[in-house]
Amino acid sequence: MFAIIYFVMFAIIAGSAFALMYANIKAISMMDRPVITRPHPEAPKPGEEIMYVDLSRERLEQLYKQGEEY
Repeated sequence: MFAIIYFVMFAIIAGSAFALMYANIKAISMMDRPVITRPHPEAPKPGEEIMYVDLSRERLEQLYKQGEEY
């Protein structure tokens, strides 16, 4: 009886190990393929003007100095 349980458990572990190795090899082989990405639907088209906020240090200092003049 123990021999049957042993071989059933052995088969389950061996099958699981084979499945894990197969999945890992398949995932590694897919890493070489280029990833095709689509642009976001709301992304600006090439040449299209966009609105943005300039938060660079120089621009913020200019705005701070303008506020002191009033």
